[in-house]
Amino acid sequence: MIIDCHGHYTTAPEAHTQWRQAQKAAFADGTAPPPYPSIGDDDIRASIAGGQLKLMGERGVDATIFSPRASAMEHHVGDEAASALWAEVSNDLIARVVSLFPGRFAGVCQLPQVPGLPVERAVPELRRCVEQLGFVGVNLNPDPSGGYWSAPPLTDRFWYPLYEVLCALDVPAMVHVSAVANPVFHATGSHYLNADTTAFMQLLQGDLFTDFPELRLIIPHGGGAVPYHWGRFRGLADMLGRPPLDQAVMGNVFFDTCVYHQPGIDLLFEVIESRSILFGSEMIGAVRGIDPQTGHYFDDTRRYVDALHLPPEVAAQVYEHNARRVYPRLDTRLTGST
Repeated sequence: MIIDCHGHYTTAPEAHTQWRQAQKAAFADGTAPPPYPSIGDDDIRASIAGGQLKLMGERGVDATIFSPRASAMEHHVGDEAASALWAEVSNDLIARVVSLFPGRFAGVCQLPQVPGLPVERAVPELRRCVEQLGFVGVNLNPDPSGGYWSAPPLTDRFWYPLYEVLCALDVPAMVHVSAVANPVFHATGSHYLNADTTAFMQLLQGDLFTDFPELRLIIPHGGGAVPYHWGRFRGLADMLGRPPLDQAVMGNVFFDTCVYHQPGIDLLFEVIESRSILFGSEMIGAVRGIDPQTGHYFDDTRRYVDALHLPPEVAAQVYEHNARRVYPRLDTRLTGST
């Protein structure tokens, strides 16, 4: 079985996206948002069947771990009430996708994070999504300010109330930022990769996994700059008097394969142990076009992994078993679970 650990609902029905624009406009005007629209099952089916499901079939992907569109989380927009409502309707839409395509998708939730507010205010939505909707994980934004990095590092006790619940529920978090408000950053070209790299460095500097040995974090987009500069991070750990990375960090941190060229995938697998790599593509996401050098879609990451000719047991680990280990609730969501 091939499980894609990184999918977003980038093709959500237009009515959902239009309502979000109306909600933001209402917030700016100081008025109440309009009622959330009625979206039919056929609209949801059409948005998935011609997009994610079609590409999954073409690329031989059996299931996708699926969350709301990352760039649309926009934690820096609105207030606590607006963020809570936006997270709720977005997560409910993911739950409907999962129910309409059983065995093909598993839900991951968006949190109603608000800059400056305690993260435990987002815990009720996490519990609702896992305990009531059957979600298998959560997206955690380490920078809800949208590129101004006003939140404490991920190792700070500010985040501990959320980590306690993640461990109690036995669900992992993908560390994933959202849209950027700071004009010096391009969202997917710099802000996302900066955040991946920043998160890893924060974890290197702290003792988070001593306090939470069962916590599991996925750093997407191939780990940002980390594999490419692995020697730098190993050297920094030594200079800072930190334990070796394989002992202090990599037992709890995982990278996906959302790297959009063959040399990048080759490097990822050369540097990072296969037990720490989860197959992912982020289709239909940040890079949607066809690579003129290969004639294939940039985000067809299975093609790159297949080209490595991994031993069968290693390929099975990356394509399926690592995801089941990191997301243990998957087994209740996917057909053919073990």
